[in-house]
Amino acid sequence: MIRRLIACLAVICWCQAGLAQGITLQEILRENKTLVEKSSRKTIGPVIEEIAASNSQQAQSFLEAWGGKQVWQRRSDGLFFVGTEVAKRQYALSDPDSGDAVGELAKKDLKQLKPNSGVRALIATALVQFQLSDADPVKRAEALLAMERTPSADQLAPLRISIEDEVDAVLKSRKSRLERLLTISFDPDPATRVGAIQSFDGDLGVDVRATLNLLVAKTLNVTAGDLPDDVNIAGLLKPGTDNLDSVQAYDLLVASNLAPAPTTPTDIRAALVEHIDGGRVEKVSVDQLSDPVIRRQAYDQLAEQSLAPAFVGEDDITKTLNDYTFYETYAEPSAIVTNAATEALTKIELKVGMNQALDLGLDAISLASIYFLAAIGLAITFGVMGVINMAHGEFIMMGAYTGYVVQQVIPNHTISILVALPLAFAVTFAAGVAMERLVIRFLYNRPLETLLATFGISIALQQLAKNIFGTQARPLTAPGWLDGAWVMNDVVSISYIRIAIFILALIFLGVFLFIMKRTRFGLETRTVTQNPRMAASMGINPERVNMLTFGLGSGIAGVAGVAIGLFAKVTSEMGNDYIVQSFMTVVVGGVGNIWGALAGATMIGFLQKGIEWGNPSNTLAAQTYMIIFIIIFIQFRPRGIIALKGRAAGD
Repeated sequence: MIRRLIACLAVICWCQAGLAQGITLQEILRENKTLVEKSSRKTIGPVIEEIAASNSQQAQSFLEAWGGKQVWQRRSDGLFFVGTEVAKRQYALSDPDSGDAVGELAKKDLKQLKPNSGVRALIATALVQFQLSDADPVKRAEALLAMERTPSADQLAPLRISIEDEVDAVLKSRKSRLERLLTISFDPDPATRVGAIQSFDGDLGVDVRATLNLLVAKTLNVTAGDLPDDVNIAGLLKPGTDNLDSVQAYDLLVASNLAPAPTTPTDIRAALVEHIDGGRVEKVSVDQLSDPVIRRQAYDQLAEQSLAPAFVGEDDITKTLNDYTFYETYAEPSAIVTNAATEALTKIELKVGMNQALDLGLDAISLASIYFLAAIGLAITFGVMGVINMAHGEFIMMGAYTGYVVQQVIPNHTISILVALPLAFAVTFAAGVAMERLVIRFLYNRPLETLLATFGISIALQQLAKNIFGTQARPLTAPGWLDGAWVMNDVVSISYIRIAIFILALIFLGVFLFIMKRTRFGLETRTVTQNPRMAASMGINPERVNMLTFGLGSGIAGVAGVAIGLFAKVTSEMGNDYIVQSFMTVVVGGVGNIWGALAGATMIGFLQKGIEWGNPSNTLAAQTYMIIFIIIFIQFRPRGIIALKGRAAGD
């Protein structure tokens, strides 16, 4: 008998399971016809969950169609179908369970389900469990991205289920990370949340900091009695201190209807004007109201008769504030969780600070390499020849425009840059030699005339560039492999172009040292630098050395122009942005010394970045402070960081 009863129960359970598994989407929709037709966010949730929990293979595609406003109801019998427009006002219908085509109907015979944004949000949430396990990794990645943008508690369970079966290592890592973040925010168990917080110990991710910051967000509260026991209190605040301004505290009392608003001069004036009768307010003549004391007395008389609100001044505010207790509460109700979040954020902030210092140092090195490239040519000409070349910035501009012209002829950006670098050197070298032969050599030992002449040449070259290329900025595009940045973490990154410029600066440093230390031209240049008369008596032609040296400095400026043009705007006036920094680099580092130029560029780069970090909102002020510092520095070391011995030092 018992066996028969057990067998009957088993059959009944099997039948019920079979019925549950056999229920179709059409049946679910028909049973909830009123809710589906109404499609209200407040009532449609259970229907969407039932569709998602069904064993139908078409559940995902049907929900996607519903969210995309492609579900239609046939007016004749109330059945639901997925429809796509095949002609004007003509729709092809397919069965929601099998996906088979069932024919075509005109729009007038159909009623479209138009889910609002709230219902579409519920559908999107229900689709997560399908999308996270979709065979297409692109769809799984899209589902993860959508969850990262708008996380919610109902996403946690399907996300955890999908992690174990994930075959893509990258997506599995992203899922695991997102699961821990959602656990921190939404898991009901405080111990589990604390464990998830501790798993991110020292993590610099912006997503981690954003999640933890939400937990320790504070709200200002006030009470006249004891502190409540059912909230997570962050601490007590005393009005009038740095943490809580008295005005802010009293505004909270006013907003909470615990105190009247402060009486302003406008309130007093409005009350007095309202109660003027026969040229008087109460017993006070209108012409006496210009006196603040009498005006206040008149207002108090109105308040005593309940014709105006009682006056609330600073003394009243202070007295009222003393009657209340002000405190802050965490948005997160669990003290265990907020303690863990606070501890984790403290460690993260320390690590963020260290990485910000590293990032600032990399920016400074990058800026120093740019200044070094821009100033190395000026260091050569100024040091060897004593010529103040105000047109040095225009050689940088000529190099940048040379790169632009090459890219118009050679569309391949990698090849064009490789061609542009030596060509820019050749063009600016020739221009420098021509300038030295035609102008500079007649003005040696006449610094004022040289400065004026080169300044005039600078203006002429700028106008020539405007006539040829126009006034609009021209693009000098970097190769594709220089796009993007080297990202060490969410705090530290440096662009590949900056890295390339730094490497180029090192290459130029090595090439210049080789020329000066290992070649005959370098030996002659050093000889002319130290003692031109002795060099001439030894058979060296100082004029030839000056010409080639000036050409070399100009050529290096042209190469620097190509490098700078990869990230800066290429215009006829771009040289103006670097001429001042170039002179400062040379003067601070030490005139005529390559190591001095390197030291000067490094010092100015770090100094400028440091000042900008301290005053990021005012770049002009940062440059002003930097110039003032350099002026003071020169007072103590007039020959620069590395002083040069010889003609330049004597000059």
